[in-house]
Amino acid sequence: MIQRIQSIYLLLAASISGGLIFVFNLWTNLKEQVFTLDLFSKELIVFKAIPLLFVLSAVVSFLIIFLFKNRKLQFVVGRLVILINLFLLGLLIYVSLTLPGEISISKKGVGMFLPILVILLIVLANKAIKKDEDLVKSADRLR
Repeated sequence: MIQRIQSIYLLLAASISGGLIFVFNLWTNLKEQVFTLDLFSKELIVFKAIPLLFVLSAVVSFLIIFLFKNRKLQFVVGRLVILINLFLLGLLIYVSLTLPGEISISKKGVGMFLPILVILLIVLANKAIKKDEDLVKSADRLR
């Protein structure tokens, strides 16, 4: 069923990963705030991978909602989204630590912590999916 609590968690994760990247900045230079879409103009592939991973996380999180008939696949794809966001978080930490002029980039933005929030929501969704799967297994056992 699509009207379960995990659908709300997954929708929130998709909206955070796909929508809030336009609202919150990743870091602040002395002259400007750097948002996720600003990274497409950089030369390095590492910078261009960050917005792509945010969008991939949002799309997959949204598509998991419609896998409600196959809860095992929904659970596995949820773990895949967790791995995508862990990789994204590691990439953001790497970029923030290796940027030239680190002294001038002293303010990290809220956008750096969005993957952590998405991971938390996907973990809660996976917990609810597992609970539903256990409920179905117990009902089958009674028959």
